[in-house]
Amino acid sequence: MEDNIAQSIRGINIAEYNYPLPPERIAWYPADKRDGSKLLISTPDTISQSRFSNIDNFLPYNTLLVFNETRVVQARMVFHKSSGARIEIFCLEPLHPVTEVQTAFAQHSPVIWKCLVGNSRRWKSGPLETTIPVNGKEITVTAIRTAQHDGHSEVEFHWDDEQIIFASVMEQIGATPLPPYIQREAEENDKDRYQTVYARNNGSVAAPTAGLHFTDEILEQLKKKGVRQEKVTLHVGAGTFKPVSSETIGSHEMHTEQVMISRTTIEAIKNANNRTIIPVGTTTARTLESMFWYGAKLHLGVTDSQYLEVEQWDPYNEAYNKVSTEESLHAVLKMMKAQKMEYLKGETSLLIAPGYKWQFADALITNFHQPKSTLLLLVSSFIGERWKSAYDYALKNDFRFLSFGDSCLFFPK
Repeated sequence: MEDNIAQSIRGINIAEYNYPLPPERIAWYPADKRDGSKLLISTPDTISQSRFSNIDNFLPYNTLLVFNETRVVQARMVFHKSSGARIEIFCLEPLHPVTEVQTAFAQHSPVIWKCLVGNSRRWKSGPLETTIPVNGKEITVTAIRTAQHDGHSEVEFHWDDEQIIFASVMEQIGATPLPPYIQREAEENDKDRYQTVYARNNGSVAAPTAGLHFTDEILEQLKKKGVRQEKVTLHVGAGTFKPVSSETIGSHEMHTEQVMISRTTIEAIKNANNRTIIPVGTTTARTLESMFWYGAKLHLGVTDSQYLEVEQWDPYNEAYNKVSTEESLHAVLKMMKAQKMEYLKGETSLLIAPGYKWQFADALITNFHQPKSTLLLLVSSFIGERWKSAYDYALKNDFRFLSFGDSCLFFPK
């Protein structure tokens, strides 16, 4: 049963989360150095700015930083028809032989993916072929459209070397999937700069951008200061750029993304005691919060599944809100130990909006987000109406916005 907060959240008018963003304030390229970006620091009483390279000065010594170690894949694959027509295939999610994102990249030929097809009208039938170098030899990659649906296609890829996995094919043939608001072609440097330095698990078609500012040197510096670092994985899907087209948030359908959390990380959070838990980015925050709601359902006996599944409106169920963080994490760890699981895997479509009850964030590191987006709702849920003064300050002080832009360190209301 949904509580009164759920009803008020469903009625949120997205127009109230708009702000003027001039096109020239959207960063098309990253800062020259990762940690050379600006950092906005917002507390309940102050707004100030620094460089990201100084972030250790603003984090409590007992901080537990949690990162999303997903890796952006080269998901934009370009083929040419014999006529010369350019066909771009954007891989969204795997369909066959497996649907789990990470496992899908280790598959051998053939594979089938859900895709967006650019210049689709020029590809009426027949296979598309291209030749690429992999491991020192030429291989032929073929794409066949097996089905068309409203808004997407199913595409089968196969290649003539059974030893090569799909990740290697995509790495050679694909380009970096830059966000739609960065209106330029992907360049070679984007493979490095639209990727965190700690990226590990293949699967995202968009970067967890708050992490782009961290360097190996900063991570080492934080470690020396006593800042503990843990990792989770949320594979960012193209739905992260999906605009809220309805007037109220209640009519908006959240996209689903796959997550993975190690038992070690869950134990570290359970035993954090007085540590300040800071998710690096909204994707990390949504992963940690999703873990709580899954644990709440386990604790209450609503589910006994070993697969994490969190729906958009789960946090606004009155019964789930009565579960403590300790009870939730205990339920998750008890299940994992009983099943001898080292990793909790699943999927989430969690919506975090004003009125949400946060569980695992004492501060938040994040970039600036698009007007009228669910990510801006998330920020507002964390710091309240202060988001307006923070964004206004950033606009007046030449901060750069969105994926390649500057960052924020928010302390809650």
